[in-house]
Order: sequence, then C-alpha cells, then structure tokens
Amino acid sequence: QVQLVESGGGLVQAGGSLRLSCAVSGGIFSIKSMAWYRQAPGKQRELVAAITSGRTTNYADSVKGRFTISRDNAKKQVYLQMNSLKSEDTAVYYCNQVVAHGASWSPAANWGQGTQVTVSS
Repeated sequence: QVQLVESGGGLVQAGGSLRLSCAVSGGIFSIKSMAWYRQAPGKQRELVAAITSGRTTNYADSVKGRFTISRDNAKKQVYLQMNSLKSEDTAVYYCNQVVAHGASWSPAANWGQGTQVTVSS
C-alpha cells in the first residue's frame, strides 16, 4: 500500500511563499499521476494541482500563476511551490495518487496526514 507523508506547511504572511513536499513510499511512483489537494475548515477537499508521469500539469483556477507542482521520480517526491499566498489559501494540504477520468481526477482511497498551511492577512 502506498504511504504518503506531507511536510513543509506553516504560518506565513499574505504575499509570502511556502514549499510543500510529499514523500511517497510503496508502488511504482514514476508511472503515477500525483496531485495536491486542500481542505479548508467547513469546506470540501478540493484539487489544487496535478502532475502526470510525463510532467503535464493542471491547476485549479484559484492558484494558476501562483502555485507550481513538480516531481522528483528518483526521490519519489512531489512538491508544491506556493507563491503570493493569500488568506484564502489557508487549509490542510494533502498529496495523493490520482487517476484521470476525462477532465477530472480521482484520488486513491488512502490519504496522508496532511500539512497545515496558515496565511495571515
């Protein structure tokens, strides 16, 4: 079973930056599409960014131009560089394997513990 460990969250002022990391163990990482999700208090979990095995990327409209997803297959890690952070980016961030279904993505059943990102205004 794939295990996911997210890290890099913290408290940052609006306009600041953070880089999240996700270490993946188990499975064949290099052939998997991966994604970052986030869940704010009282809201549903939402897809933030996805990256395919061929490094094609997709972003939610709310983060386009500010966030960058990347991966290192040798290290079995996926990253999320977050710039120009806004208070509305405050959430717990999770990574997961995903499968494409047309224009949408479906995450795997198991999740990591997530990492908290808090942006103060």
